[in-house]
Amino acid sequence: MIRLLPLVEATPESIAPYGALVGAGVGGARRTRFYDDAVDLHETPAFHSDADTSLSVATVRPRAPEVRWLERHFKHTQAFLPLNAQPYVVVCAPPSTGAAPDLDAARAFRFRAGLGFLMHVGTWHEFPFALAAPVELVVVLRNETSRDLDAFENGEALGADLEKRSVVHRYGATLRYAAG
Repeated sequence: MIRLLPLVEATPESIAPYGALVGAGVGGARRTRFYDDAVDLHETPAFHSDADTSLSVATVRPRAPEVRWLERHFKHTQAFLPLNAQPYVVVCAPPSTGAAPDLDAARAFRFRAGLGFLMHVGTWHEFPFALAAPVELVVVLRNETSRDLDAFENGEALGADLEKRSVVHRYGATLRYAAG
């Protein structure tokens, strides 16, 4: 069974249940008294991590617009920050108390070029999708999360900071977003 998700433009309002936008022009900005007013400092959402956080760079190439897994993190607010001028899509479901995401609340968000995403702790998500061209993203996450991905069993992964669930196994479904 395929569940089709509409593609929603990522705005501060549409993304609020899942996280916050990061980028120039999002939130307030102020100028520094230094550098002849040539530098604007933009407010960013609050980042949270208890320790052991890393930055990595991912090159994401276009792939089928299908979601087979959703994952969440308990100890940090994962962020995706683009380095090149390419739009991308992130499929999310809001944080939940159960052991699986609410697929009825899942949404596919299109992020315009240059716009980052900082997720709330516990937001279910799939790794970003590139659209027409590869997108390079800085990925902010805990090193523990990367190690937790190695605890792969029965098509899923589980660790102290990761719960990666198979949508196909648990629901007999694949999420697909409208690639338009």
